[in-house]
Amino acid sequence: MATVVLVGTLDTKGAEYAWLRERVRELGCDTVLVDVGIGPSDVEADVSNEDVAQAGGTPLQTLRDAGDRGAAVTAMGEGAAVVLAALGQVDAVLAVGGSGGSSIAARAVRDLPIGLPKLIVSTMASGDVSPYVGAKDVTITYSVVDIAGVNRVSRLILGNAAAAAAGMAKAHAAPEPAPEERPLVAASMFGVTTPAVDAARERLDELGYEVLVFHATGAGGRALEGLVESGLLAGVLDLTTTELADDLVGGVLSAGPERLTAAGRHGVPQVVAPGALDMVNFGPRETVPERFAGRDLYVHNPTVTLMRTTREEMEELGRRVAAKLAAATGPTVLFIPLGGVSALDAPDMPFHDPEADEACFAAMEGAAETERLDMNINDPGFGRAMADRLHRLISEGAQ
Repeated sequence: MATVVLVGTLDTKGAEYAWLRERVRELGCDTVLVDVGIGPSDVEADVSNEDVAQAGGTPLQTLRDAGDRGAAVTAMGEGAAVVLAALGQVDAVLAVGGSGGSSIAARAVRDLPIGLPKLIVSTMASGDVSPYVGAKDVTITYSVVDIAGVNRVSRLILGNAAAAAAGMAKAHAAPEPAPEERPLVAASMFGVTTPAVDAARERLDELGYEVLVFHATGAGGRALEGLVESGLLAGVLDLTTTELADDLVGGVLSAGPERLTAAGRHGVPQVVAPGALDMVNFGPRETVPERFAGRDLYVHNPTVTLMRTTREEMEELGRRVAAKLAAATGPTVLFIPLGGVSALDAPDMPFHDPEADEACFAAMEGAAETERLDMNINDPGFGRAMADRLHRLISEGAQ
């Protein structure tokens, strides 16, 4: 029978979780109730809050005595993650709560594999949900009313959540036979590198791979790195590393300093290019910080403004890429497009700056085996060359 794990603060949401547990059971699933609250509760849990706190490294009484709600939320989230990882069967995870309960649940499910259903009903779901979803396949539902008892409205919302969790759990526990699966390759893409990635994807498809394309918008880069961590990938075609420019300069699409590290750390074959390192991303023109007044700006559309990276920034980006590639434990090849790193960096285009590009390229030299191609990144042969080289790396590793 499929199992739904309920993760909740029973000291404040005990009645709601008791109702959810019964509803999920009525829908034909087993349940495991995990108490992540620090106070006492009248609802009996399958995994007590004492056990959760201990799993997180801090005794429950210590958390109570400290009186620090933020520290308690962090500790119980860490403990819940350890508990979920140790459970024998988990087919779905369901949680309901406010900001604290949602934060605990988000941490609890963060390390679970992609494809395992994760559903959070939250009072915070009508705003920015990125702190709760991160780069994982978390389903989040707005609670509409506060989660304070089971009433005419909350019964509808929580009932839908229970039905969704039960249905997803049953599907997860008894999946349909999968078709013959091809090796998975991840690729990074931006609008200004789309032709290159399309060419690479078509070639990899010809070679027998299934290609997952990630849009380099910050969340996309984090998702790519997370998928590498999952161990599902045969290789990475990281053609579009533009998020590193946002991380360096302060744009809105940074994927964080760990971008371009997972494949190297896990020894996954990778081919890398400096795709779209010529630009930093901002919102509408009026949102570009005042400190960048006088910089080379390009209004891509009413909601996106691009800023050309300088020679000094390009050189630093080259150094950062080089450091990440030099630390790789698996086969790594760097492809350099001498004719420009994006569609806007081609001759007669607004970001074309060969001197700045060369500063980046020179800083990368020596970090990994390097292929310099006398073409723009979007010329048809560039993406195909990267795809062919990645295929060679994967094939050589399989021998």
